[in-house]
Amino acid sequence: MSLHGDTARVLKEWPAPDEDQERLRLAYGDHLAAHPDGTWKSCGDGHITASALVVDPPGGRVLLTLHRKLRMWLQMGGHCEPEDTTLAEAALREATEESGIDGLTLLPGGPVRLDRHHTPCAWHLDVQYAALAPGGAVAAISDESLDLRWFAYDEVAAVADESVVRLVDRTRALLDSRG
Repeated sequence: MSLHGDTARVLKEWPAPDEDQERLRLAYGDHLAAHPDGTWKSCGDGHITASALVVDPPGGRVLLTLHRKLRMWLQMGGHCEPEDTTLAEAALREATEESGIDGLTLLPGGPVRLDRHHTPCAWHLDVQYAALAPGGAVAAISDESLDLRWFAYDEVAAVADESVVRLVDRTRALLDSRG
């Protein structure tokens, strides 16, 4: 199966947690149906991106990157690459590359939420996952970041925008539901 096919499957099967997320899920599906290149940066009408919030549940913290180009504190993520065969693989690759942490694992159950936002290159139709950091994880800054820092859950709202806050809140709710 192609990345495009996997992405369409993931979105079709994903149980959106609310009406706003359901509207985005349907819009993403429509975008993919209309754009065979909808998972690639070359799609000028917008493209699917994959991201992952790196989380340390025992430490009650998340790892954010100060994005070099956007100069905002964000979760790890970005464009899908030709070597990505699944959307989850793309999110995990981005998280590993940008955090420098080996051994990340995605929170089971698929994406955490969706977020559509405009960037200098095009609209990003971001599919957001959560990645669990292994015990004792040490982060290493990448070329894509100005800084990389762990933030306690309750510190995120002071440094990041509402999209990141919503991602943290949804991730925490999913972690709490796991017991």
